[in-house]
Amino acid sequence: MNAFEKYYENLLAIEKKAFTEQNEVIEKAAKAIADTLSNGGMIYTFGTGHAHMLSLEIFYRAGGPVKVYPILDEKLMLHISASESTGWERTPDYAKNLLKGYPMKKGDALMIFSNSGRNAVPVEMALTAKEMGVTTICITNMNHSSSSTARNPYGLRLFEACDIVIDNMGEIGDACVVTPEGRKIGPTSTAVGAALLQAICCRAEEIARENGCTPDFFASSNIDGGDQINQKYIDEYKPQIKHL
Repeated sequence: MNAFEKYYENLLAIEKKAFTEQNEVIEKAAKAIADTLSNGGMIYTFGTGHAHMLSLEIFYRAGGPVKVYPILDEKLMLHISASESTGWERTPDYAKNLLKGYPMKKGDALMIFSNSGRNAVPVEMALTAKEMGVTTICITNMNHSSSSTARNPYGLRLFEACDIVIDNMGEIGDACVVTPEGRKIGPTSTAVGAALLQAICCRAEEIARENGCTPDFFASSNIDGGDQINQKYIDEYKPQIKHL
């Protein structure tokens, strides 16, 4: 079996485990999202480093919910300085100051993504949001996080700071293919996290609709009529979501 086949086999096994062993918590997350959308709340998303890609996964996305507000900060991403972003992620009080630029309020939901879940910014983001009465949901790596110590002043890992915890079932260190030299390559957290996130949104739409509410979802701008559908949502929500 070559490395391509090993990665594919390992990824499928991890993804299957993440979906089949977490029915209850996935349903709980979907219901929380459905309730938030049904009650007029906003879905905030946040991640640092590569996890920030998951915060954009359902934002302004064809087939994705309209009321998604990603919390974005260039210092915590990779395109300004990837190496420096690691340091910023470990900085106390950074999340509190970052949240001052977002109108998060009681009744909203916050989805946080962090594979290790041990650094200051994601944990502080969760704790600050909970103080506001916001429902907090995380996708994290329990194998990695539970085997690591907290690297923040709160002494908590992300799974200990959130209301609803979803496990991406990844390996310690994220990578899943072992080379002949003993190195580990091939991370899975983004692929599995994106699949879990999209599945939760699909189920949330279904729950909301079953309860008499049809939440707004974007169409593709590249199908006939898509621009017209989406422009209506942009006109309505751009005053509320600054990144639209």
